[in-house]
Amino acid sequence: MTKNAIVLGAGIVGVSTAIHLQRRGRQVTLIDRKDPGRETSFGNAGLIQREGVVPYGFPQQLGLLLRYALNNRIDAHYHLRTLPSQVAFLARYWWNSNARRHVAITRAYAPLIENSIAEHKDLIEASQSQALIRKDGWIKIFRTEARRDEAFSEAALWRNEFGVEYDRLSAEDMARMEPDISGHFVGGLRWRDPWSVLDPHALTSAYRRYFESLGGRFMTGDAASLGQFGSGWKIMTGEGPLEADDAVIALGPWAAVATRRLGYRFPLGVKRGYHMHYGVEGDAVLNNWTLDAERGYLLAPMSRGIRLTTGAEFATLDAPKTPIQLDRAEAVARTIFPLGERLDPEPWVGARPCTPDMMPIIGKAPRHQGLWFAFGHAHHGLTLGPVTGRVLAEVITGETPLIDIAAYSPQRFKP
Repeated sequence: MTKNAIVLGAGIVGVSTAIHLQRRGRQVTLIDRKDPGRETSFGNAGLIQREGVVPYGFPQQLGLLLRYALNNRIDAHYHLRTLPSQVAFLARYWWNSNARRHVAITRAYAPLIENSIAEHKDLIEASQSQALIRKDGWIKIFRTEARRDEAFSEAALWRNEFGVEYDRLSAEDMARMEPDISGHFVGGLRWRDPWSVLDPHALTSAYRRYFESLGGRFMTGDAASLGQFGSGWKIMTGEGPLEADDAVIALGPWAAVATRRLGYRFPLGVKRGYHMHYGVEGDAVLNNWTLDAERGYLLAPMSRGIRLTTGAEFATLDAPKTPIQLDRAEAVARTIFPLGERLDPEPWVGARPCTPDMMPIIGKAPRHQGLWFAFGHAHHGLTLGPVTGRVLAEVITGETPLIDIAAYSPQRFKP
């Protein structure tokens, strides 16, 4: 008898998990309140970051912390009134970011990243979405020699330990690669291995269509109605009640709410981010996904126009939009590239689900049979969706997973 599975959350992680379960003989229903890919997966920078082996840590230097405290930067912003509720999370995040812990976390995290391109390649080919992908990496550009040389040194270390490839770019190289970028940049670094996505929502939608071609179903539904039913699980959908043997919670930043209803208390924080699309003036062209490293914003030549993405905003999940970082970034970006008019009616905001040890939560729920978790991917949700989906589906169906996922176990938080 075919076993049924519910996957809650139709972002890139949930859709990928649904595909891999359906491939392994489960009858899978993917459930969300919106169409697939409309939340966090919609608004990212569009990078499959094979080079992203070192998760983003909390600053350790006192001088840098004091600069962040001024709350006037592009790469980070915070809501003062919400800080008291986030102190416990931020303190654990800071502690895990010390040099010794960060090295250990990086080595545990790297196997996921190392398989990111291969697992996306599988789904890109299966979903026939190759036209959405570029395979020429992305670049960081630097305003100071000190920051440039620091980045070169880090890249050399990462290449030696994790096999990521890069090119050092001189100012002349930059002028040749991006003739319409102006300003005093002393060079850049091109990561060779990452792939970029011209439309992240279109990619998630292509994966959804492939899932349905395998016999999977998508329904709207309310995660709050998930509950145990006999030896399995039951949820209310737009088409009525649905029962399943297994349920996967892949709800991104909303996973904390869903798991709390079931008695869990995961320390899941939120980093919000903004984007806006722009036209260009005249016949200017941006050729590469480009990070202005010392200012903390990224410009990406996507299908809808030039997408400008910001750094992290520390705020509650449901706080009103405060696109201060976007306005700051746009003002700087216009000094180096001829951006045209805004193309979106308002700034987009999304929330990255983050754990204090910078690693996702992947695995079996500690106190429930048939309940599984896949969330907390922070800045690398798009990157890690397919590999997460594969390893979790392998564990659920009793296979030996592609990589050891013990480091990502929900048990590590004693929830």
